[in-house]
Amino acid sequence: MADRSRIEELGLRLQKDPGSIAFAQLAEEYRRAGRYRDAIQVCQDGLARHPGYLSARVTLGRALIEVGNLDGAHRELTAVLRLAPENLSAIRGLAEVHRKRGELPEALANFTTAFELAGNDPAVEDAVRTLQRDAAAHETPATAARPVSPMPEDPRARRMTVYLSRWLEAIVADRRVRLYGARA
Repeated sequence: MADRSRIEELGLRLQKDPGSIAFAQLAEEYRRAGRYRDAIQVCQDGLARHPGYLSARVTLGRALIEVGNLDGAHRELTAVLRLAPENLSAIRGLAEVHRKRGELPEALANFTTAFELAGNDPAVEDAVRTLQRDAAAHETPATAARPVSPMPEDPRARRMTVYLSRWLEAIVADRRVRLYGARA
């Protein structure tokens, strides 16, 4: 749970200087305290002044997930990944969006990317195992035939593969939006 005095301190700081980037810290504290609507409002206000602040966009995306605005969360987290394809928090958030939508292959792909980037994170490893089990249970002949690209053994090559994969996904997502609109 977030520390109430920390929230008050950041709130006062933001009141004194509304243009401060302390909004991102305040929003994250609100999110951690379960005050998702406050986190969303603070992020939206702050991002109006500082639109390129990626960690604030991640906080906004994570708070939007908590209130069930999966489309908004997807939009924010995808925007972060276009600029920072290895942003682990954004990848994990996007994986959670896909999981909540029931899009198991996409969720698995994102959690696998997070696992490759994070190394030994038991929570991500557990999510990958669970989604693999769920995906296998829902596998159809069409999805079973899809080839799985092997990950290189070399850690540097693996990171580059993950980076290029995220970059390509961002390009594809951007083209979908341009061709079909935000709902694509």
